[in-house]
Amino acid sequence: MFSGIVEDAATVVALRKSQENLHITLRCAFAHELKVDQSVAHNGVCLTVVELADGLYTVTAIQETLLKSNLGQLRVGDKVNLERSMKLGDRLDGHIVQGHVDQTARCVERREAEGSWYFRFEYDPEPGNMTVEKGSVSVNGVSLTVVNSRRGSFEVAIIPYTFEHTNFHQIEPGTVVNLEFDILGKYIAQILERQRA
Repeated sequence: MFSGIVEDAATVVALRKSQENLHITLRCAFAHELKVDQSVAHNGVCLTVVELADGLYTVTAIQETLLKSNLGQLRVGDKVNLERSMKLGDRLDGHIVQGHVDQTARCVERREAEGSWYFRFEYDPEPGNMTVEKGSVSVNGVSLTVVNSRRGSFEVAIIPYTFEHTNFHQIEPGTVVNLEFDILGKYIAQILERQRA
């Protein structure tokens, strides 16, 4: 489980295909603290560390992950938001994030607002996938508060710290991001759907 509080924006240093899998090698500030079998969220996707060498680490994304997320679009040099899994008893500074991306969304607008930034995203409003005003959503693994929630779109406001310390500074109109909708909202939507059936 994660909280959506990004620890570092890692740099992709190598990408290697092996059949339908993609092996992603990254450099980050805490690579020396990682161990094989550890879970780390990458742009909100929970992946397992499979190799450590020379201050770098490697994770593997399977075809299902590549189809549901933006990891298959990564290029060497790209920044990836990282968060290690929570420890029992830690503060929940963001919201409950499972590391299971629901779908991707596309940035359709980025505008500056006197030091902060607003980003608008459009997504496919599949059953159960929705945002609510002032609710939570994970965008590329970052826990954010929803504003201007509409069916199939929403906005988030980004403070300068988040803009500079995550890969949000690389997001512009046309950029594909990963979304994980609020787990509580998904359960409530499913319960209501079953009651109507």
